[in-house]
Amino acid sequence: MKRFTSGTMRPAMDGARLSAAHDLVRRTLARHGLGPHSASTAAEEGRAMPSLDRMTARFAGPKGTVPTPGQTSPKGADFRDDTFTCHAGSRTYRTYVPASAKEGVTGVIMMLHGCTQTPEDFAAGTSMNALGEQNRFVVVYPAQSRGDNAQSCWNWFSRGDQQRGRGEPAILAGIATKVCAEQDVGRDRTFVAGLSAGAAMAVILGETYGDVFAAVGAHSGLPAGAANDVPSAFAAMGGNALDPASPLRSANPTRTIIFHGTSDTTVHASNSEAIARRALAAGWPRSVETTTQGQATGRRYTRITSRDHEGRSVVEHWSIHGQGHAWSGGHRAGSYTDPEGPDASAEMIRFFNDTADGEL
Repeated sequence: MKRFTSGTMRPAMDGARLSAAHDLVRRTLARHGLGPHSASTAAEEGRAMPSLDRMTARFAGPKGTVPTPGQTSPKGADFRDDTFTCHAGSRTYRTYVPASAKEGVTGVIMMLHGCTQTPEDFAAGTSMNALGEQNRFVVVYPAQSRGDNAQSCWNWFSRGDQQRGRGEPAILAGIATKVCAEQDVGRDRTFVAGLSAGAAMAVILGETYGDVFAAVGAHSGLPAGAANDVPSAFAAMGGNALDPASPLRSANPTRTIIFHGTSDTTVHASNSEAIARRALAAGWPRSVETTTQGQATGRRYTRITSRDHEGRSVVEHWSIHGQGHAWSGGHRAGSYTDPEGPDASAEMIRFFNDTADGEL
């Protein structure tokens, strides 16, 4: 997810501004060693491609490079393609309906990929479809349009994509609403999670569409309002986020689970702390906070759990020691994954199930 904002300007920009924006991106990438010859950084930041010139080849690659979940799905499962269009725009998406859904769907999870990723790549790396089978969750993977972001990043840093009823939040909430209606799933069993740029957008959805999503999973992301253009996006990624107004207190605040590697050099870990603060400020009557230390699959972690007055976990913040910009406990079949550390996918499912079981 190194190229968080590369190629982010909409086609309507004039040539001079577009050229300046690309120049800023390239200079910033070079300063962080992320130019065309930065192969040595790939191991640190997950299974990323070392070259901008070969970026497309990495994900379009030879057939079978990134196995799709459908290749190993049980009989009766469906990984379908669809398109959603509304006043704010249009996006394609894939929906995984598990074979176990015949016993009744227990929830819907929207998964937002990171920059340069695809729904298939993200599904393979997170193994979320397999967990969907086990838990009877339908999993939705929206795909960012390269016409709206050349590197397939969700535009979390754009003012027009940070508000309810506009831009990408409106489109993504519309997709979730459509799928939930098809599956007869209510708000208390509808969730959104993402990685990097996808996590930043998931957090925005949690604040702007709390009536649609009951809980958010944010991995290696940034808080809502952390940036409002390309320069401030890079500043936020480096740990110098803007200081936006506090979120409006909501009658339907979203429970939030957060993962971030302490050695993430792409998105500074301080951003995860800001996500936790904003989630609590949205309306939870916190009564107790506990800190636990542990180890999972070779990595130590610190988990801070904030509970409401009924003892229910409302915000969980996981710091994975020594981990870079990668999905914790992920599968090597996908990009930006680290097989070491706690299984972020399983923990998110557990957290979401707790939300569905509670009285919201």
